[in-house]
Amino acid sequence: MELLDQIEGYLARSGTKASMFGRDAVGDPRFVQDLREGRRPRRKTQERVRQFLAERC
Repeated sequence: MELLDQIEGYLARSGTKASMFGRDAVGDPRFVQDLREGRRPRRKTQERVRQFLAERC
């Protein structure tokens, strides 16, 4: 599953705002918005986000 799909699913289930997710996961409140606009994060950033999601799901 693509990273953005995983994040969107988490946002829908948890009711977390995209900006809060980005701030908590990677310290960037625009992270999710940037992904929605086509940003491709580095592998290390992807790993951080997946670890963040794994700890909360």
